[in-house]
Amino acid sequence: MKKLILAAVAVFAFAFSANAQNFEVGINGAIPIGDAGDFSSFSIGIDAAALWNVSEDFDAGVATGFTNAFAKDIAGVSVDDAQFIPIAGAARYNVSSKFYVGADLGYAIGINDGNDGGFYYRPKVGYDVTEKININLSYTGISIDSPGLSTWDTIGLGVAFGL
Repeated sequence: MKKLILAAVAVFAFAFSANAQNFEVGINGAIPIGDAGDFSSFSIGIDAAALWNVSEDFDAGVATGFTNAFAKDIAGVSVDDAQFIPIAGAARYNVSSKFYVGADLGYAIGINDGNDGGFYYRPKVGYDVTEKININLSYTGISIDSPGLSTWDTIGLGVAFGL
Protein backbone atom coordinates (compact mmCIF):
# COMPACT_ATOMS: atom_id res chain seq x y z
CA MET A 1 0.00 0.00 0.00
CA LYS A 2 2.86 2.40 0.84
CA LYS A 3 4.35 1.85 -2.61
CA LEU A 4 1.01 2.57 -4.29
CA ILE A 5 0.55 5.82 -2.35
CA LEU A 6 4.07 7.00 -3.14
CA ALA A 7 3.64 6.16 -6.82
CA ALA A 8 0.38 8.14 -6.88
CA VAL A 9 2.13 11.13 -5.29
CA ALA A 10 4.83 10.97 -7.99
CA VAL A 11 2.27 10.90 -10.79
CA PHE A 12 0.40 13.81 -9.17
CA ALA A 13 3.59 15.88 -8.80
CA PHE A 14 4.65 15.37 -12.41
CA ALA A 15 1.15 16.02 -13.74
CA PHE A 16 1.35 19.52 -12.24
CA SER A 17 4.91 20.08 -13.42
CA ALA A 18 3.81 20.75 -17.00
CA ASN A 19 4.51 24.44 -16.45
CA ALA A 20 8.07 23.81 -15.24
CA GLN A 21 10.65 26.11 -16.77
CA ASN A 22 13.14 23.26 -17.24
CA PHE A 23 12.24 19.64 -17.86
CA GLU A 24 14.95 17.05 -18.46
CA VAL A 25 15.19 13.31 -18.98
CA GLY A 26 18.35 11.27 -18.81
CA ILE A 27 20.07 7.93 -18.61
CA ASN A 28 22.85 6.87 -16.26
CA GLY A 29 25.10 3.96 -15.49
CA ALA A 30 26.54 3.34 -12.03
CA ILE A 31 28.90 1.10 -10.14
CA PRO A 32 27.71 -0.13 -6.73
CA ILE A 33 30.20 0.53 -3.93
CA GLY A 34 30.48 -0.64 -0.35
CA ASP A 35 28.06 -3.38 0.68
CA ALA A 36 25.99 -2.90 -2.49
CA GLY A 37 29.04 -4.02 -4.50
CA ASP A 38 28.76 -7.44 -2.84
CA PHE A 39 25.29 -7.92 -4.35
CA SER A 40 25.48 -6.08 -7.68
CA SER A 41 28.07 -5.37 -10.37
CA PHE A 42 26.38 -2.59 -12.37
CA SER A 43 23.21 -0.52 -12.48
CA ILE A 44 21.47 1.46 -15.18
CA GLY A 45 18.74 4.00 -14.74
CA ILE A 46 16.53 6.63 -16.29
CA ASP A 47 15.89 10.02 -14.69
CA ALA A 48 13.35 12.82 -15.07
CA ALA A 49 13.29 16.21 -13.39
CA ALA A 50 11.03 19.26 -13.57
CA LEU A 51 12.78 22.42 -12.35
CA TRP A 52 11.72 26.01 -11.80
CA ASN A 53 14.03 29.04 -11.68
CA VAL A 54 14.09 30.30 -8.10
CA SER A 55 16.78 32.87 -8.91
CA GLU A 56 19.22 33.53 -11.71
CA ASP A 57 21.60 30.79 -10.50
CA PHE A 58 19.31 28.47 -8.51
CA ASP A 59 16.67 25.99 -9.71
CA ALA A 60 14.44 23.75 -7.57
CA GLY A 61 11.80 21.15 -8.40
CA VAL A 62 10.98 17.44 -8.36
CA ALA A 63 12.80 14.37 -9.66
CA THR A 64 12.03 10.70 -10.24
CA GLY A 65 13.26 7.81 -12.34
CA PHE A 66 13.91 4.09 -12.32
CA THR A 67 17.10 2.18 -11.49
CA ASN A 68 17.86 -1.50 -12.02
CA ALA A 69 20.96 -2.89 -10.29
CA PHE A 70 21.99 -6.18 -11.88
CA ALA A 71 22.48 -8.85 -9.23
CA LYS A 72 25.55 -11.03 -8.84
CA ASP A 73 25.34 -14.75 -8.12
CA ILE A 74 26.33 -15.07 -4.47
CA ALA A 75 27.97 -18.41 -3.58
CA GLY A 76 26.21 -20.00 -6.57
CA VAL A 77 22.80 -18.64 -5.50
CA SER A 78 20.96 -16.39 -7.92
CA VAL A 79 19.33 -13.31 -6.34
CA ASP A 80 16.90 -10.77 -7.80
CA ASP A 81 18.02 -7.49 -9.32
CA ALA A 82 17.52 -4.51 -6.99
CA GLN A 83 15.07 -1.98 -8.42
CA PHE A 84 14.18 1.49 -7.15
CA ILE A 85 11.91 4.40 -8.11
CA PRO A 86 13.08 7.57 -6.37
CA ILE A 87 10.65 10.39 -5.58
CA ALA A 88 12.61 13.46 -4.59
CA GLY A 89 12.94 17.17 -4.34
CA ALA A 90 15.69 18.50 -6.61
CA ALA A 91 17.96 21.53 -6.35
CA ARG A 92 20.59 22.83 -8.78
CA TYR A 93 22.98 25.74 -8.32
CA ASN A 94 24.76 27.11 -11.40
CA VAL A 95 28.37 27.69 -10.36
CA SER A 96 29.14 29.12 -13.82
CA SER A 97 27.49 29.24 -17.22
CA LYS A 98 28.59 25.62 -17.85
CA PHE A 99 28.89 23.91 -14.42
CA TYR A 100 26.29 23.16 -11.76
CA VAL A 101 26.15 21.37 -8.41
CA GLY A 102 22.98 19.91 -7.02
CA ALA A 103 21.23 17.26 -5.03
CA ASP A 104 18.07 15.18 -5.04
CA LEU A 105 16.58 14.29 -1.67
CA GLY A 106 13.57 12.07 -0.97
CA TYR A 107 12.50 8.44 -0.80
CA ALA A 108 13.41 5.52 -3.08
CA ILE A 109 10.59 3.00 -3.46
CA GLY A 110 11.91 -0.57 -3.58
CA ILE A 111 10.23 -2.41 -6.46
CA ASN A 112 11.58 -5.96 -6.26
CA ASP A 113 10.38 -8.47 -3.63
CA GLY A 114 11.90 -7.95 -0.20
CA ASN A 115 13.06 -4.40 -1.04
CA ASP A 116 11.26 -1.82 1.08
CA GLY A 117 13.32 1.09 -0.25
CA GLY A 118 14.44 3.93 1.99
CA PHE A 119 15.68 7.50 2.41
CA TYR A 120 17.28 8.66 -0.87
CA TYR A 121 20.01 11.23 -1.44
CA ARG A 122 21.94 12.00 -4.61
CA PRO A 123 24.48 14.82 -4.76
CA LYS A 124 25.73 15.56 -8.27
CA VAL A 125 27.90 17.83 -10.39
CA GLY A 126 27.21 18.52 -14.01
CA TYR A 127 28.62 20.14 -17.13
CA ASP A 128 26.46 21.64 -19.89
CA VAL A 129 27.79 20.28 -23.19
CA THR A 130 25.17 22.30 -25.11
CA GLU A 131 22.13 24.30 -24.07
CA LYS A 132 20.03 21.09 -24.05
CA ILE A 133 22.56 18.35 -23.12
CA ASN A 134 24.54 17.91 -19.92
CA ILE A 135 26.71 15.19 -18.44
CA ASN A 136 26.74 14.55 -14.72
CA LEU A 137 28.63 12.64 -12.07
CA SER A 138 26.66 11.56 -9.00
CA TYR A 139 26.79 9.61 -5.79
CA THR A 140 23.56 7.86 -4.82
CA GLY A 141 22.81 6.62 -1.33
CA ILE A 142 19.67 4.80 -0.22
CA SER A 143 19.31 3.99 3.48
CA ILE A 144 17.69 0.56 3.58
CA ASP A 145 17.01 -2.07 6.19
CA SER A 146 17.96 -5.36 4.59
CA PRO A 147 20.00 -8.36 5.78
CA GLY A 148 23.68 -7.55 5.19
CA LEU A 149 22.97 -3.98 4.00
CA SER A 150 22.35 -0.66 5.66
CA THR A 151 22.80 1.52 2.57
CA TRP A 152 22.74 1.02 -1.18
CA ASP A 153 25.52 3.23 -2.57
CA THR A 154 26.60 3.85 -6.16
CA ILE A 155 28.78 6.22 -8.14
CA GLY A 156 27.28 7.06 -11.50
CA LEU A 157 27.81 8.89 -14.76
CA GLY A 158 24.88 10.12 -16.80
CA VAL A 159 23.66 12.29 -19.61
CA ALA A 160 20.52 14.43 -19.48
CA PHE A 161 18.54 16.04 -22.28
CA GLY A 162 16.50 19.22 -21.80
CA LEU A 163 13.06 19.23 -23.37
